[in-house]
Amino acid sequence: MEVKELIFQVDDVHKATELISSRLKKPVIIENKNFELISYSSSFDEFDQTQQKTILSKKCPIFIIDRLKKEGIVQRLEKRPDPIRVQPIEELGFHQRIVISAKHLGHTMGYVWVQESDQLLQDDELTFLEEITPHIGKLIYDVYAKANAKEGRKEELIWKLLHHEYGSESQIRHDASLAKLPLPERFSVVVFSITTPKHKYMLDYLEKVIQQSPARKQLQYLKTEFQIIIVILGTTAEEFSSREIARKLIDDVKYETGEEEFYHFLIGIGKEYTNLYNLRKSFLEALEVIETANFITPRPESMPREFAKLGIYRYLAALYEKNSSEDYYSEDLLKLIQNDTEKQTNLLRTLEVYLANNGKGKQTSTQLYIHPNTLNYRIKQIQELTNIDFNDFNMKSYIYTELLLLNNVEAYYQRYMEAL
Repeated sequence: MEVKELIFQVDDVHKATELISSRLKKPVIIENKNFELISYSSSFDEFDQTQQKTILSKKCPIFIIDRLKKEGIVQRLEKRPDPIRVQPIEELGFHQRIVISAKHLGHTMGYVWVQESDQLLQDDELTFLEEITPHIGKLIYDVYAKANAKEGRKEELIWKLLHHEYGSESQIRHDASLAKLPLPERFSVVVFSITTPKHKYMLDYLEKVIQQSPARKQLQYLKTEFQIIIVILGTTAEEFSSREIARKLIDDVKYETGEEEFYHFLIGIGKEYTNLYNLRKSFLEALEVIETANFITPRPESMPREFAKLGIYRYLAALYEKNSSEDYYSEDLLKLIQNDTEKQTNLLRTLEVYLANNGKGKQTSTQLYIHPNTLNYRIKQIQELTNIDFNDFNMKSYIYTELLLLNNVEAYYQRYMEAL
């Protein structure tokens, strides 16, 4: 029997994904219309960097979605039933691929992504994709239809709140009543995601901490293959109470796992809200923190975990793409890199910490474990080598964002090294 006929017979989207991958001999990912992961073919090692991040975080990175929208790919997917070839974005670890929308009853349910890498799909393979995607659309629809039909299960209701829009708050409260699920008056969403699949065992540690937490009654969680998503119920009258519970939980997890193991987690905390419609928003904010951390692979404790404190980190991916595509460099920072390389100094790191501490010498020297006189000497060296004006706020802001990229993104630092 042909693979196409087998796909038409299966009622499981995961089996269909494996069949598509076996027919095309390519890595395959299926996402819903919000670019959230539905299914992926089994060989994780074959996926490019972007797809691996999608699998780990359960959602396509925001900076990739923005790029696809900017290039009109998303709009074309809504209008066209045929496959679209998306060119590689090498600087973001995004290999060339084919994408086609999966529709059901005239509505886009999701997308099928096929990574092409070294060999393009042939015409007959593209035709195969066109023929089977209506069935994939139905399978995606069935995934959510089955989930929505299981009233009385708290997990399913939370998933529905996180991933789907209810028609009214009364419907939410009706379903919650059936499931005996307390609805929060104040809440935040926290997501723990592991850095690589080999650290899946860390989720067991996390689950143990949650179950033994003094705040257990205020924690509702969902466990997926690579993540645990926690809805934290705050105290109604206490603003930011859910955030405080989140911070205490993170400290408990760090104590339980040990510091070295703890850093196998990427953690995002969404903002606190009081309206149930914002539960999904808090969830997406937590995911954005994780996506940003995934992009820059930050040094431990260097990047904020809370979306409300993310600040300039939100824009690093966009700045990386712009500067890389335009082959842009800071002449001042090139001089510092050259000096660090030739004379084994540490001026680049010193400058970042100095700016991060708003020019406060005592805090900077403490963080760098150096004497204040050593710091003063390094700052003097920086001033002699560059045109950086520490009284110019605009210049300091620009230099700081460039330093975040240089000191957190290896590929960006290598660009500068190659330009010396």
